[in-house]
Amino acid sequence: MSIYDTIIANGTVVTPTLTAQMDLAIKDGKIAAIGKDLDSAENVIDATDCYVLPGGIDSHVHLAQPSGDGIVMADDFASGTLAALHGGNTMILSFCFQEKGGSLRQAVNDYHARANDSCYCDVSFHLVVTDPTAQVLGQELPSLVAAGYSSVKIFMTYEGLRLYDDEILSTLDAARSLNATVMVHCENEDAIRFLVEKHQAANKLAPKYHATTRPVAAEREATHRALALAEIVDVPIVIVHVSNEQAIEEISRARARGRNVVGETCPQYLFLTAEDLDGMDWEGAKFICSPPPRDKQAQEACWQALQDGTFDLFSSDHCPFRYDDPAGKLNPKGRTNFKWVPNGIPGVETRLPLLFSEGVMKGRISLEQFVGLTSTNHAKTYGLYPRKGVLQLGSDADIAIWDPRIETVITQQMLHHGADYTPFEGFKVQGWPTTMLLGGNTVIRERRQIEPKCLGNYIARNVG
Repeated sequence: MSIYDTIIANGTVVTPTLTAQMDLAIKDGKIAAIGKDLDSAENVIDATDCYVLPGGIDSHVHLAQPSGDGIVMADDFASGTLAALHGGNTMILSFCFQEKGGSLRQAVNDYHARANDSCYCDVSFHLVVTDPTAQVLGQELPSLVAAGYSSVKIFMTYEGLRLYDDEILSTLDAARSLNATVMVHCENEDAIRFLVEKHQAANKLAPKYHATTRPVAAEREATHRALALAEIVDVPIVIVHVSNEQAIEEISRARARGRNVVGETCPQYLFLTAEDLDGMDWEGAKFICSPPPRDKQAQEACWQALQDGTFDLFSSDHCPFRYDDPAGKLNPKGRTNFKWVPNGIPGVETRLPLLFSEGVMKGRISLEQFVGLTSTNHAKTYGLYPRKGVLQLGSDADIAIWDPRIETVITQQMLHHGADYTPFEGFKVQGWPTTMLLGGNTVIRERRQIEPKCLGNYIARNVG
């Protein structure tokens, strides 16, 4: 009789304390042993010449999100989690948006209904507070955090989503009392609105002007302000999707003052620039996201921050809309004015291959740094560790087997998301996750989906 359900043999296994050629055994969905010459299993996966890593955790993903009149997000939970899985992820964290004047609890219920029984990888939810009333902060938020929704997101931009400074302070204070993790989107909405109005008056309406209306200074100022407000309340915060050196410097200065700050960046700030928004025939709309991509100097600053530990998290900020679609980027108003082009780009499936290829394979970051930036640190930040994000005894058997020999040219045709384009079309990458296990179940083998069922579960979290 076999002792284990599955053994992954002959691979290079990355654990918190060791990277070496070892075998890994799975029993009842958990990691049961790591070592040499393990006893028998019903199923043996040969990982010769491959890396055995914890499945990726993408903690910044937008799915099935209401996006304005006539605008429809390209991914629901089925297509979004399937794309995530094929890109090496075994878990995503998506957002529940409270409607102005609405209930945060109702938002959670709505998103559970959208995700119900349709997830190919595990999921959890961040709470987006847009209306921090006494009822929300004093009653709904405490009960939701206690139920495992242990992270809150605040926007400093977008009318209808943004919080003003007094509202930010109230939300930070409530989160502090609950030990909830707070994420902040840092851009100065008043400065952006001022610049948009000036551009409109000058008839500067093409997609490239999205970048010039959301300059580095608007992100830097908001980052500084968010850190100052967090310092006043004395609460740790996560600064999400950082795009440039000046915002990075704000994080470094806050840490030098002893503040607890987590920094996050995304593929668009390593691989795209503002020049991509200047495409012909409105093609630049494909690259509109916020903050916008910057320039080559900003890219190098973001790479340096990944290398030196200023950035703890590498997420996709997957926020997909179809391009050639009246409900997407080229909606009737979006065809004529960048202001009405939905913000966001797809990226949940390409996040890990891009960083593995340009980071690990080109010697910019180590394999251990890759695992931390794409999995372990996400689990630690958002209350999932050590159940998730690590290969050690007792952890969930969520595993990605990477073959570093595979060379792939990224194309829209090969991807599984619901968008009709990828902003990384034509990028050549080396290395791809070939086999994926979720809770010990082999769901992808040799890059082919072999488990048709949606085996993903909702995961409640501890405080980070």
